[in-house]
Order: sequence, then C-alpha cells, then structure tokens
Amino acid sequence: MSWGLSRVTVRFGDATALAGVSIDVEPGEVAIVVGADGAGKTTLCRTLVGLEGIDGGEIRRPDRTGFQPETSGVWNDLTVMENLEFVAGAYGLATDPARRRIETLLEVTGLGGARDRLGRQLSGGMRQKLGVAMAVLSDPELLVLDEPTTGLDPVSRLELWSFISLTAGEGKAILVTTTYTDEARRGNSVLALDGGRSLASGSVAEVIDAMPGALFESARSHGPSSWRRGRTWRIWSPEAEPVPGATEVSPDLADVVTVAALAAEARR
Repeated sequence: MSWGLSRVTVRFGDATALAGVSIDVEPGEVAIVVGADGAGKTTLCRTLVGLEGIDGGEIRRPDRTGFQPETSGVWNDLTVMENLEFVAGAYGLATDPARRRIETLLEVTGLGGARDRLGRQLSGGMRQKLGVAMAVLSDPELLVLDEPTTGLDPVSRLELWSFISLTAGEGKAILVTTTYTDEARRGNSVLALDGGRSLASGSVAEVIDAMPGALFESARSHGPSSWRRGRTWRIWSPEAEPVPGATEVSPDLADVVTVAALAAEARR
C-alpha cells in the first residue's frame, strides 16, 4: 500500500497553504517534493505526519512514521548517543534491540566516532545525518525528511543521500523535500510545488515530457517568458513557435519547473 495525500487542502486563516495537493509515496521508493521557500513543502510534511489538520482531502499514513523537521530535530545539549537514546525511550523501544539498532545506525551514518559529541558541536552534515538516524530509529514504514540537505556541502549531501538510498532499500517509503531541482533525479517520483499548488508530478521523465510548448536558448532576454541560466537565457515558447536568434534546446527539470510556474501564473 502506498502512503500520501489525496487532494488535500490546508488553510491558515485566509491563507491557503496547500490547495488540493496529491502525492503517493511507495514502499522502497523515494518521492521528492521540490519548490522554493514558501512553496508549501513544510506544511505538506507536517500534514502527512499528522502535525497539521486538513480542510479537505484524504491522508494515508501508517502507524509507524518517522519525521525529521527542517531544523534536523537534534537536541544541542545532548550527545549523539543521548539524542538517539532519548528517541528510543520516547518510542518505548526495548533496551537491547534499541541499543543494537543505535549501533547499526552509528555505523552506517559514520557517526560512531562522534557518539560522545554534543549536538551543538556537530557539523551541519553530521547534524543532518543524526536527524535522519533519529527519524528512522523506530523502524518506521514511512520516513518524512524536510529539506535534509539544505546548506550542506557537496560531500555531505552525497553521504546523506547514500544513507537515504540505503534506507529506501530496506523497504521504507521515503518523502524528501528540497529546494534543489538537481536532487529530484535521485527520486522515483517528483512533485513540484509553488504557492501551495502542484505544478507538475510524476517521474522526472514524465514531468519533462509533459512540458507544453518548446524551450529555446539565447544570448539575450526575450521578455517575461525568459530567465537566465548561467551565461545564457532560456526562453519558453508556449505554442512552440521559433524564437528569432535563439536555438531550441532540450529542457531539464529546472527548466520544466520554471515553465510550469510561468504557465500557472498566466492562468491566474
């Protein structure tokens, strides 16, 4: 059985944080939610794990769910070991199995040598790995990670994704939010959010193939449907009409998300 949201709406007063959003998270797979700050990613995570109520739609979640908030969830005044032991106690895990599980997690995350280091003394990458380890300690069926790689250096990001992939290989259903579109290729599926609304969803290939119109590249801007990529400009042609002085190019996911946002803005 898959977990996730079906046409879920969440409102905070007059503000709509999620507007009819749907996502499926399959066991053994990683679903990625990508979007800028304020897109609704954190609300989606908190809603999925039961920390926010809904104003419409349906939530499907298992009895055992692990959650890492954007702040990593690590207690600064506890050591690595104490953080893990505290979580184990909060879940009521039996002492001996919990200790074996903790030792395994310390090994696979590379935190064994830092077991006596306080949370405040950890690097950003170590804090995030510890946060994921804390979230997965109870052996959840669904693991929800809110921007676990934000602010990490490339090596730390790679190490954390290796751990996430290993965890998915154990059969866990995993949802990861991120602001980095390049990370979406690591997932089995992707949902692009903007202003609490779904821009596109499916596998990366499906999302790219579904982009309307055509994409061109030029040395200069061509109006409101243009945006800078490196030293050149991307231009979206909704009707796939040629753009004078521009060359047609194949889009990547970052291009498609931008196009989806432009199309949504045009509809509004």
